[in-house]
Amino acid sequence: MKIYFDVCCLNRPFDDQGQERIRLESEAVITILGRCHSKTMTLLSSEIVDLEISKIPGEDRKQKVMLLSSISKMNIIIGDDIMN
Repeated sequence: MKIYFDVCCLNRPFDDQGQERIRLESEAVITILGRCHSKTMTLLSSEIVDLEISKIPGEDRKQKVMLLSSISKMNIIIGDDIMN
């Protein structure tokens, strides 16, 4: 199964875990990324994800999100056929 996370999903494990909803969403993201790491799922990425990660203001958080994103095995190239 292929899955695509936007940068909000990749950021979720690093958000304040004080609210139950955020904690549950974080656990779901981590579980899915674990499955991608063990190759039962495939994480997709894109140029847009790379661009959005580059704009994360905190360097520490940016590095953590980049590490999660590095699990991706396929990169979607945004071309005219997708944009139209």
